[in-house]
Amino acid sequence: MALALGGFIFIHHRYLLKPDRGPARVLPQLKAAAVTSVQVRPAARLEICADRTNGTWQLTRPVVYPAQGVSIEKLLAELEQLTPAPYITARELRGRSNTDEEYGFDAPQASLIIEQPGYTSRLRVGARTAPGDQVFVQVIGGEGVYVVAAGVLQALPRTPDDWRSTALVDLRGLTPDRLVVTNGAKVFELRRDGTNKLWRMTYPLQARANTAKIEELLQMLQNIRVSQFVPDDPKLDLETLGLQPPELEVALSQGTNFVARLQFGKSPTNDTKLVYSRREGLNAIVAVPKDLLVPWYAPVNDFRDPLLFTLAGSPAAVDVRGPGRESYTVQQQTNGAWRILPQGWPADAGLVKYVLTTLGSLPIAEFTKDVVIAPDLPAYGLAAPLRQFVLRSAPANAAEVASNSVIVELDFGTNQADKVYARRADESFVYAVKLADFQRLPVAGWQMRERRIWDLSTNDVARVVLQQQGKVRQINRNGPYNWSLAPGSQGVINDLAVEETVSGLCQLTAVAWLGQGEASGARFGCTDGNRQITLELKNGEKVSLQFGNEAAGSLPCAAVTLNGELWIFEFPAWLYDYVQRHLSVPAGS
Repeated sequence: MALALGGFIFIHHRYLLKPDRGPARVLPQLKAAAVTSVQVRPAARLEICADRTNGTWQLTRPVVYPAQGVSIEKLLAELEQLTPAPYITARELRGRSNTDEEYGFDAPQASLIIEQPGYTSRLRVGARTAPGDQVFVQVIGGEGVYVVAAGVLQALPRTPDDWRSTALVDLRGLTPDRLVVTNGAKVFELRRDGTNKLWRMTYPLQARANTAKIEELLQMLQNIRVSQFVPDDPKLDLETLGLQPPELEVALSQGTNFVARLQFGKSPTNDTKLVYSRREGLNAIVAVPKDLLVPWYAPVNDFRDPLLFTLAGSPAAVDVRGPGRESYTVQQQTNGAWRILPQGWPADAGLVKYVLTTLGSLPIAEFTKDVVIAPDLPAYGLAAPLRQFVLRSAPANAAEVASNSVIVELDFGTNQADKVYARRADESFVYAVKLADFQRLPVAGWQMRERRIWDLSTNDVARVVLQQQGKVRQINRNGPYNWSLAPGSQGVINDLAVEETVSGLCQLTAVAWLGQGEASGARFGCTDGNRQITLELKNGEKVSLQFGNEAAGSLPCAAVTLNGELWIFEFPAWLYDYVQRHLSVPAGS
């Protein structure tokens, strides 16, 4: 009988008795996404209240201030999933006289009121359990006491600062199009064009602005985080903080809507890396990092476009005007190729791109003078510019006059020290660019000629004739990588090396053009007696090049005759090394 009774008790307690485990959730009706208001009263502190409107949280008590939505959402998520470990039922509590004192509800760590449409929950957070890893929680109006993980305490705010947004200004979803910056006694205004989205300076002068820098500075404002919230004090002296008047002020607007006015003052005496700041409309003073504000203190000209011209699109023609015969036009043909006019030379597409890129990225070294009238121009050599570059687009139709297709006219005047004065025809300013940058631009049209000298196939070459200091050497091509010396020529040849050298000569491309005409040829030593190479083709045609003087340390140069004119160019150094080793007349031959 004893064994039977023991077995019954074991089975009853193990399989048949279902203990009261309490509810699965402390707040089963709470939906974090639906909550519109949260009130938290920490022990012996002011009540903290935050409301959600249109998805944005705002502190309403004890201060009105943008709230940290992430922190509030974290608390709501904790409460929504709050699950009791043990649950002390109302029946178990009836025999205890000091329940509130026992569980810490007489002086709770925090009291909460959470509101959502159709549902309001109130709860108190009492004392920790003896081990300290759990805490007692009671729902007002409910029965029993919950024991939950103490991690919920970490999500509770202790002061309003715990829930204040640390962002100085929130520009997400906004596109400010007007900036007014006051830096001491200096004021300037910037506006963003609604069409091309570029910023322009509208005060104190009408000028192009540095769009990239302004966008970067706006992002820096977005990234500034409050380091300290200065305690509210009606006796606080704004003048002492450098906020009355502010040392720096940035006002932002979008259309007719005011976005924010940010004011910055002095540094706290105990931390020079911070500055005091306040935002108009918020009754709060904060301290923020100074390093992210440094660019806003810069002079007005630092906000202007740093480039003389920014290239957008592809011009169809470039008019270059200079003294004497240095005027020419580089024009794009219907097939996309470029040609130099009036000479009709083919232009090098790579050089045209280089010139356009150089003009479109020419940095301004100095904002020399802002308001310039005609009588002022001679002082800068701009009344009759030393050189002009006029970029033109393709006319929309045959009736469109050339002046209507002008994209920009850039004038360059005299130089002083290491700078050259410059201006744009559509502006009243005089700038200065570095002399070295200006000298990267071509002077004469011949410098823009196509650098590919000829385009031949190695298989079309019948022989190579070498002439050097009155001596001649001839090498015949018998087939691919098969060369032999002609009768009367001496020495040893390397078939593979000769083939590669001749292949390079068949695709000969100038590194740069050095001059044009017989006078230039004589100046560079491209005369009879120096090394000369002639490629004789199977169809009877011949192409020749004459090398110049070989001076130690100088770049190799050579001359060719194109359309009856002598052209001198810088010869590729790598190919010249091959020529010296494999296409030379041996000494003593």
